[in-house]
Amino acid sequence: MLDGQVVQLVGGEPGSEQLKLPDPFETAVSWVSRGATYLHLVDLDAAFGKGDNLASIEKITKNSGVPTEAGGGIRSTETVGKLIGMGVDRVVVGTKAITEPEWLVEIAVEYPDRIALAMDTRGDKIAVKGWQESAEITVRDMFDAIEDLPLAAVLNTNVDVEGRKEGVDKKQAGDFISSCPHKVIASGGVTDRKDAETLKDLGAYAAVVGLALYTDELRPWEWKTPWQV
Repeated sequence: MLDGQVVQLVGGEPGSEQLKLPDPFETAVSWVSRGATYLHLVDLDAAFGKGDNLASIEKITKNSGVPTEAGGGIRSTETVGKLIGMGVDRVVVGTKAITEPEWLVEIAVEYPDRIALAMDTRGDKIAVKGWQESAEITVRDMFDAIEDLPLAAVLNTNVDVEGRKEGVDKKQAGDFISSCPHKVIASGGVTDRKDAETLKDLGAYAAVVGLALYTDELRPWEWKTPWQV
């Protein structure tokens, strides 16, 4: 969500919107009506440091009828508590959790199995601050730091393929999933059913899908199994 609208960016770059829809709640309801059992919400305004979409997140969480996970620009324990209080199932934290791992320990212990760590990667670097910068800590060192934490999952977005409709990077996904000490939610490049099945075969716990759904190239409501978005 950006400027109160639903958008899809390419590689996290502002101004690269592939689509804009005016009403986040109506969009959420439309996915649920097509069988979505879980909704992934990203507050891009908060990620870019220019406000937030907490009101929309709360409305969707309380009224869509399915669980939600929400992230984007979450940099305080207070905001984490607000989201948990709204009923958000998993709170996705990124930049602050990566750059201040002691804070991640604090919230993970306070809210066990409710925190998902976003480890967004560009090449072999962890992307932070709305994918605009790279963190100093390596992926391997971050894995070591979180091994014993009670996290719900690790969300890995491959920024290099995100929003490009070119498919998943099988090698990158496989390496990340096999090395991560927690369940992995994979994101970036899921364009068709084959991509989703590839991630499942690699051991991904779940996958986040965006542009391929909005452009009608991926139609999981036609599948026989429940799906998440």
